[in-house]
Amino acid sequence: MKTIEFLFDFGSPTSYLAWTQVPAIAERHGATIDYQPVLLGAIHKASNNRSPVACAAKAIWMNHDLERFAKRYGVPMGINPHFPINTLLLMRGATALKGTDRFHLYLETIFRAMWVEPVNLNDPAVLGATLSAAGFDPQELLELTSRQETKDALRETTESAIARGVFGAPTIFVGDEMHFGQDRLDFVEAALAA
Repeated sequence: MKTIEFLFDFGSPTSYLAWTQVPAIAERHGATIDYQPVLLGAIHKASNNRSPVACAAKAIWMNHDLERFAKRYGVPMGINPHFPINTLLLMRGATALKGTDRFHLYLETIFRAMWVEPVNLNDPAVLGATLSAAGFDPQELLELTSRQETKDALRETTESAIARGVFGAPTIFVGDEMHFGQDRLDFVEAALAA
């Protein structure tokens, strides 16, 4: 069975858009998805890359492009007025819950809060309320994110991504073939079909 390695950070709006599409792609091709939380800031630093919002003209264009793709995909999307949001704690949460039956609910909760609602997840009270509303215990999750094994696992996943040449998110691997960006999902489909 083929595997889609989906490397993402909640702070990436294109990761959100790709996340809405990847399950259907996997289903069409009988593939499994290996979700890999990574720290986009560390990847940008290691690859000397910058967020598109660092260039004002590109940020304006990208907001329009995000709207176009959301419309094409038929998914809701809003530009988060609180952006940028520090995603370290959020990505540790995804790392801690990966492999559990609550992982996909967590992804949905955080992606929606970041790019559909959107709310200020930099605010601990807002984050706690968002998690509680989805049925999570914020204190339990905070404890999970503070464990050394969680921190180490996220660091290792991020360092592995950097070693493989990843420079942004989302990045998708099919075998050794790397695809960057949610606008390259047709190439992911082609790789799965090959």
